[in-house]
Amino acid sequence: MSQSPALNMQTPNPMKKKIITALIAVVVGHMGVLWAVGQMKTPELKPVEKEPLKVRFVKIQEPPKPLPPKPKAEPKKEKPKPKEVKEVKIVEKQLPPPPKKVEKVQQVKKAEAPKPVVKPVEAPPKPTVTTTISETKVVKPVPVAKPAPVAPPAPVTPPAPAAPPSPKSVSIGGSGVQWSRSPKPSYNNSDLEGQTRTVVVHIEANEKGVITSARISRSSGVPALDDKILRSVRSSKFKPYKENGVAYPISADQPFELTLNPHG
Repeated sequence: MSQSPALNMQTPNPMKKKIITALIAVVVGHMGVLWAVGQMKTPELKPVEKEPLKVRFVKIQEPPKPLPPKPKAEPKKEKPKPKEVKEVKIVEKQLPPPPKKVEKVQQVKKAEAPKPVVKPVEAPPKPTVTTTISETKVVKPVPVAKPAPVAPPAPVTPPAPAAPPSPKSVSIGGSGVQWSRSPKPSYNNSDLEGQTRTVVVHIEANEKGVITSARISRSSGVPALDDKILRSVRSSKFKPYKENGVAYPISADQPFELTLNPHG
């Protein structure tokens, strides 16, 4: 049978009852604690008597300053005795007068030409000219020697550049020089003309491993094939050859064995 909603509203929930009971218990507990605290007697505290501090001011006296030392009496210096002064007579010498420079002067006096007197009968006389020359002695000055001209310093010739070291003959590979870019000649069976051929190239390189010279020391017998081998060698490069950390130019012989290709 189903209960009506009116009856459900009237019957209390058991959970609510438990909550209300717990709240009442908490309130009663707090009230008991408050009543117990109120019944406790506060302990009486005895006052602590302290004696007052006595303070005494003491005046610190400064130590007396030391008296400055008395200056020492300086010893009396004896007066230096005056030195006797000797009289020195000064005798004035008269210097000879400098020689006078006399220049040669030539005085030429021309006699005044008399004015011709015109006479009706006699011809006029020819005018006569008389000259007088007075000569004086001449003192020539002493010539002063001129300083000799100083020759300019000779130009310093720069030292001749050191000759490059001669290339060292080494082998290629092993403990000798190594390729950094090895030659790769390209050829075919027609270049070999039907047989295996051998070419030996003499190579020279500088300290950096750059090839400076390449020539055929043993020909293959086919000039066109030799040219192909030389082109491939000149485009290659060695690693720098060093001894005790010092790079040297090198010369070496590189053989090439050219075989026939079975596939043509």
